[in-house]
Amino acid sequence: MNTQTQKAAAFRALHQRDGAFIIPNPWDAGTARLLTALGFEALATTSLGLANTLGRADGTGAVSRAEVLANCAEIAGATRLPVSADLENCYAHEPRAAAEMIRLAAEAGVVGGSIEDATGDAQQPIYEFDLAVERVHAAAEMARSLPFPFTLTARAENFLHGRRDLDDTIRRLQAFEAAGADVLYAPGVHDLATIKTVVSALKKPFNLVMGFADPTLTLDQLSKAGVKRISIGGAMARYALAAFLRSAREMKDHGAFTFVREMAPMKEVRAAFK
Repeated sequence: MNTQTQKAAAFRALHQRDGAFIIPNPWDAGTARLLTALGFEALATTSLGLANTLGRADGTGAVSRAEVLANCAEIAGATRLPVSADLENCYAHEPRAAAEMIRLAAEAGVVGGSIEDATGDAQQPIYEFDLAVERVHAAAEMARSLPFPFTLTARAENFLHGRRDLDDTIRRLQAFEAAGADVLYAPGVHDLATIKTVVSALKKPFNLVMGFADPTLTLDQLSKAGVKRISIGGAMARYALAAFLRSAREMKDHGAFTFVREMAPMKEVRAAFK
């Protein structure tokens, strides 16, 4: 796959074939190349991974729109695989202004991206229903105007902001589906029974993020439950930070260096980075 159109078509095909697929989340060119070398079929960016790389805590507004777009370009340019982008709330409240982020992300090289209904305002964390739907509709219109099939993901963020209202979450996902989203996403859905309830209420593909789901669930279980796409959000970035902190604490607290036994093999890294 070389052209953006080819990548976009391949990404759509992953959502149309039988069974679920895993879409891991690199945070820079190096991690994108490693995941590509391992044989994954598509990649997705992570706002948490990017924020942490820049030395910032995750959260809406932690990184600028320009930084997100630069990260999209960096990762899309580092791999032959389709890349979908975490675009947070698309950096605008007004629907058409938010939709502009879809066009900019496409220009940066990605073939899919998300719009979420989280406002970034702790006092009112979720957009009012009608506005949330209008935003998805505007984003879908922008996606359809592009010269290739951009895959739009619409996210209902209730569960990440203390609103554990499954009925409202499903209502929002169904409305986003009707407004033109290609993929639906409700981060924070945790157990298999709830996942099945959400999936059965939708007609379009559902993305499950494992960073907030029961970690004992498997690809096979989720595929049988009807999940189409499995992402991990910032989980790998946080796992990498955990290893970094373990090695740092071993040096600082014990004056020891046994962690070097578990370094990534240079042969494998060099092969991926060629």
